Formats: sequence, C-alpha cells, structure tokens
Amino acid sequence: MDQEPLPPAASLQGTLFDFAIAELVRGHRDSFPPLWTTESWAKLMIWLALSCGCSGEARALEAFAAALGPALTARMRRLFFERELPALNLRLMADPAEPQVLVLPLDPSAVALDPERVAAALERVGLLPRMVADRSRWQALEAITAVPWQEATHKS
Repeated sequence: MDQEPLPPAASLQGTLFDFAIAELVRGHRDSFPPLWTTESWAKLMIWLALSCGCSGEARALEAFAAALGPALTARMRRLFFERELPALNLRLMADPAEPQVLVLPLDPSAVALDPERVAAALERVGLLPRMVADRSRWQALEAITAVPWQEATHKS
C-alpha cells in the first residue's frame, strides 16, 4: 500500500509563513486610519518593522522593507487593499496607487455587474464617498467594473 509522500519541512514552513502573513495583514488592515490610503499602508509597514525589532529610524525602516523584497511586499499590499464581500459575491481591489477601484465577482462565471450592487459594495467598505459619483464614468469591462477615484482623494 503506497502512501503519499509527506511534503518537505521547508515547503510546510513556507506554506505556514504565507498563511501567517496573510492573516496578519487581514487582521490589522483596519487598524491604521485613514483607511484606504497609502498613509494607512505605511503605518502598517512601520508597525510591522517596529514589531520585528527595528528602530523607527528611516534607514532601519528601509532595511526592513528591502528585507521583505518586492514579491512579498506586493502580495501584502494586494491583501491590504483587497476586500471580499461574500454577501454581495464581490471582491474589491482598491489600491490608491491605481487610477480606479476594481470590483469583480467572486464567482468567475458571473456576467456584467449591476451598478447598484457595485455601489452597495463600495458603501459597505466606506469607499463610496471617495469614488467618482457620476456612474457614466464607471467602466463595465465584462464581469469587472472599474470605478475611478475622485481626484481630491486619489493617492492620498
């Protein structure tokens, strides 16, 4: 009777690390106001650096960021600015460094999104006041809707 081989320890450690980082980011992304801003992201990164024993000096914070590397930093940032709303069957990707918020269905077989459902999702996470109100500027791209930031709140 053949048994499946066990994954190597390094693989299990890597999976645990990925899981722990994701949970850490999701668990603390609402802890650093103002939400949905690059300032909030920077506060999370500073908190993580300080929690890992770095001083608050600029060079220590820069060394921490460099140690994370671009791939991990990008993954953490995506998790930080992403929300899943199962009740609406929607995912929001709202990085203020991007020109618009992307709203897409959790179900990949879904069709074009209803603007009212998109607005409800934006309202639920507190983004609606920061978005362009004119829905004619919202772009429906198959099953994805792109909603531009208001200029006054973009990249804040």
